[in-house]
Amino acid sequence: MTSQTTLQSVPALGTRPASGSNPSRAETREQLAKASYDLLVIGGGILGISTAWHAAQSGLRVALVDAGDFAGATSSASSKLLHGGLRYLQTGAVKLVAENHFERRAVSRQVAPHLANPLTFYLPVYKGGPHGAAKLGAGVFAYSALSAFGDGVGHLLSPAKAAQDVPELRTDNLKAVAVYGDDQMNDARMALMTVRGAVEAGAVVLNHAEVTGLRFTKGRVTGADLKDRLSGDEFGVNARLVLNATGPWVDHLRKMEDPNAAPSIRLSKGAHLVLKRTAPWKAALATPIDKYRITFALPWEDMLLLGTTDEEFEGDPADVSVTEKDTAQILDEAAFSIRDHQLDRDLITYAFAGLRVLPGGPGDTAKAKRETVVTEGTGGMLSVAGGKWTTFRHIGRTIMKKLEALPGHPLGDDFEPISSLPKKLPLPGIANPRAVAHRLLTDRPAPGPRMAADTAKHLATHYGSLAFDIARIANENPELGERVHPDAPEIWAQVVYARDNEWAETPDDVLRRRTTLTIRGLASDDVRAKVQDLLDKK
Repeated sequence: MTSQTTLQSVPALGTRPASGSNPSRAETREQLAKASYDLLVIGGGILGISTAWHAAQSGLRVALVDAGDFAGATSSASSKLLHGGLRYLQTGAVKLVAENHFERRAVSRQVAPHLANPLTFYLPVYKGGPHGAAKLGAGVFAYSALSAFGDGVGHLLSPAKAAQDVPELRTDNLKAVAVYGDDQMNDARMALMTVRGAVEAGAVVLNHAEVTGLRFTKGRVTGADLKDRLSGDEFGVNARLVLNATGPWVDHLRKMEDPNAAPSIRLSKGAHLVLKRTAPWKAALATPIDKYRITFALPWEDMLLLGTTDEEFEGDPADVSVTEKDTAQILDEAAFSIRDHQLDRDLITYAFAGLRVLPGGPGDTAKAKRETVVTEGTGGMLSVAGGKWTTFRHIGRTIMKKLEALPGHPLGDDFEPISSLPKKLPLPGIANPRAVAHRLLTDRPAPGPRMAADTAKHLATHYGSLAFDIARIANENPELGERVHPDAPEIWAQVVYARDNEWAETPDDVLRRRTTLTIRGLASDDVRAKVQDLLDKK
């Protein structure tokens, strides 16, 4: 299924088109300040974005703001997986795994097939490891059964066959390999496309806009005062209801509502490493470290993603980073199943860390439930935290149901209940990525150069049918059809598109989240300067 979008031409190199792009920041600030909203969502991570998307689909007047960039923190620092959670079977959470599988399949097949990719996982069983082959064989069979065998039947594979698909797999003392299926994604791209879905449904959004205080009417939270971090302009937003979806900062905002609010969450740091691959991989590795933890080695964006850690974090969320201890731990754990030459530190292109938001309480963070917690403060502000990327749609719908059930009908009577909306609303750009890539390669302009195959595939799997908009920009301005860096598939037209259609304001917005250049280790000073130059041409 391919949906062609309206294609906008670009009049001159890098300048803003006359129409078809997002409003300016000044226009958005004015719109936010003048209107009154049904719902103000503070926090542009995937929980806030999903809620804004569903609320706008329900007909609510929705505003969404974030102090940084959309998906600028935890939501772009995940393991990039849509998965059922194999390890949850260890604790008997069968219903949770089944629900996760349902959401995973919905996203990868109906909601965003252009942004999700099936991935085969090999779970190696070594002599002396924490689990036996029979147990893991039964586990992956049960796991695949809970997904209605939609990704094949979980089974055991010979070490020799597995080594053909994963050439860097350690085979010493390898007894068997268990096989199962899940999906992976580019989390930042999935989040941005959900923002776009919210905007297409009527939401007004602004990133780099920090909440400096909450607004109260008769003791109730009825909006927020904000400061544009880029321009310094101060403004405010009025709303019937305010949702605090600020992730690791959720308690900071709760204290703005009530200085005596007790802590409601704790944080767990998850660090990852990205490495160049020494050979192609046809499957991912999920290696048991102990009874509860698994370390992943994932082929992702032509690279290798390793992780993750899971340890309590008590500092400022803005300061989370990958330490030498994290790097050593990830490489040491990966060495259980990966040969040494693939783990050479010289192959590392990037390292990133995010913070899981867990319910408050004692105990090992690795064993804590990844559940979503919704609380109501003394001023009526709702705060939401926790959850998994895989279930972002379900969380958005769940929050909407809670909003609808609040006493006094704070949302009014003009909205459409979430239960009456289609359950699998597609995200913008939905299309068969293979068909999109084929068209990008064949529908070239007569005098223009043919698009490179890796660029066509990249655009198709990151934008879906919206890739044709980027192709038009490149066709109108051949310089924008050139690669940003020779070692990456991205082209300069993506920078212009990110600026005009995806709320990119800084080089990091473009290089870290709209493209993969930072993660590939290719965001040089020269590249950043050129990106900044294009951003300045608004």
